[in-house]
Amino acid sequence: MAGFGEPGSTPVDASGMTVGVVAARWHGELTDHMLDRAVAAAQASGARAVVARVAGSVELPVVAQALARRCDVVVALGVVVRGATAHFDYVCRSVTDGLTRIALDEGKPVAHGVLTVDTIEQARDRAGLPDSAEDKGWSATLAALDAALAIRQVAASANQRVGFGH
Repeated sequence: MAGFGEPGSTPVDASGMTVGVVAARWHGELTDHMLDRAVAAAQASGARAVVARVAGSVELPVVAQALARRCDVVVALGVVVRGATAHFDYVCRSVTDGLTRIALDEGKPVAHGVLTVDTIEQARDRAGLPDSAEDKGWSATLAALDAALAIRQVAASANQRVGFGH
């Protein structure tokens, strides 16, 4: 279940890490499954999952920030389906901006596992269901853990000289 160009779906060695997962309850038939897949990816990677639920995607960033303050990585999961008004654009922008700000402010990976789609069928195709083409709960979790490992690698090499002539 990989989308075109996806980097992979093999668990990483994240032993000892804690993954904070926050999932919206809107479109629960999809977000419940995405949450299950995110927790499964964390466990398959040797990490422990801490789960929080919120009403909708707009509430994801504030809880993601609380999780970022006590977890190694955060995964935010939700489904936003385009409607007839500009509300879709406002929700998607505020969620994306909020999650990005948290990652930069806290210096921790915050995976954007919010499906922003035109139709519910597109969401189903990305939610990791048995007939889905993609598995956003799983892939977002692995991406966050992979980024955390990269940050650790950068921190471990902080005393090594890098660049030209070194």
